[in-house]
Amino acid sequence: MDANKYRIRVEAQAFFLPEQSDETQDRYVFAYKIRITNQGSLPAQLISRHWIITDSDSKVQEVRGLGVIGEQPRLSPGENFEYSSGASIGTPVGTMRGSYQMLAEDGTSFEADIPEFVLSVPRVLH
Repeated sequence: MDANKYRIRVEAQAFFLPEQSDETQDRYVFAYKIRITNQGSLPAQLISRHWIITDSDSKVQEVRGLGVIGEQPRLSPGENFEYSSGASIGTPVGTMRGSYQMLAEDGTSFEADIPEFVLSVPRVLH
């Protein structure tokens, strides 16, 4: 398999949502923005996602599903797709990581890693 054909870059940015969170109920809500860029040489479509969300008590939530925000974007080489979504955890700090299952135009299935990023209430991590 030619790795240069199948290269997807994923960038993530997370934001705390205090208005949707309730610290007395151990509910911390975060929004995150994702940018997916096809750096390969073939068009590829995002088929499904797999998230691993871990809070600071080591409680893990796994989320799997088709597409992202109801879409299965097809990206030509050099194209990117951005979307925003959210997650809720039981502690002020946690992490998210995962992968997207992709299908290249030549029929090859491959995974695009989502590098781990931090969910943190402001002023908790220094």
